Amino acid sequence: MLHASIPSPDVSSITLGPFTIHFYALWILLGIIVAAAVTSRRLTARGAEPGVIFDFMLWTVPLGIVGARIFHVLTHPDDYFFEGAELWKVVAVWEGGIAIFGALIGGAVGAWLASRQTGVRFWTFADALAPGLLLAQAFGRLGNYFNHELYGQPTTLPWGLEIEESNAAWPVGLPAGTLFHPTFLYEIVWNLVGVAVILFLDRRFRLQWGRLLGVYLIWYGLGRIVWESIRIDPSEIILGLRVNVWAAIAAVALGVIINVVQRRRHVGLEPSPYRPGREWVDPDAPTGELVDTSDPDVDVDEDERLSAASSSAPEASRRA
Repeated sequence: MLHASIPSPDVSSITLGPFTIHFYALWILLGIIVAAAVTSRRLTARGAEPGVIFDFMLWTVPLGIVGARIFHVLTHPDDYFFEGAELWKVVAVWEGGIAIFGALIGGAVGAWLASRQTGVRFWTFADALAPGLLLAQAFGRLGNYFNHELYGQPTTLPWGLEIEESNAAWPVGLPAGTLFHPTFLYEIVWNLVGVAVILFLDRRFRLQWGRLLGVYLIWYGLGRIVWESIRIDPSEIILGLRVNVWAAIAAVALGVIINVVQRRRHVGLEPSPYRPGREWVDPDAPTGELVDTSDPDVDVDEDERLSAASSSAPEASRRA
């Protein structure tokens, strides 16, 4: 009897000379590029200077990666701190091991610093980024698929994920051929639906002042609570829950707080994507002044013709 399933990829990297390129890193990089493109377009539509996204990326990407790694190491201490451990592997990001909640914290610090530098409102950037964040995370989960990691509990569903028995997270005692919940796929679908939801709410209600970021936190947090609860990879447990479940609950709570507080503090729309006194003026925008856009050559010829006609009129009158 044939049983449907999702096979895991046979390769997770390619070697080019002395360099090894991990697909995990490529998917994350592609996610960053897509998120930046979406965010840039949304910022420009709000009136921000084209290309200002690069100023933000200089801060958010490095600090996001640092925050993601720190969060992962702190929530998986047994993987890095034990007798005989190679402590340098704490920074070995290329071997996998970053946490989106740490990336959000580090990225938020970077966004705040970039906001101070560029004059763009922090909340304006955050709202512009919200759908792009979910897109980036969807791409990142494909990286987990190539790494054969972060899968869920055993399942008999037809979309069960095939994992090799040699995998470090394989539960002891399970028979060969056991299939697992493809939590990477669940999160990809959830994130893509979330993009559509955020864009709809943005168009329908024009949520600003950080409230769209709040929707992102609520949406992602609710989904992550479910997917994290069925994962079986090692994790720190606090009061019976995985640490990332607590982080997801905190994300939902923060999203609700942002929406409630900002709705009360700001009853109108943002007057500008920039803070007062830091506005950017589009040099190509009309200024409201009258501008002569006629062809100078045509004007000169027309003036000469009219002048000649006026000067010849009295002469013709005298002859008559």
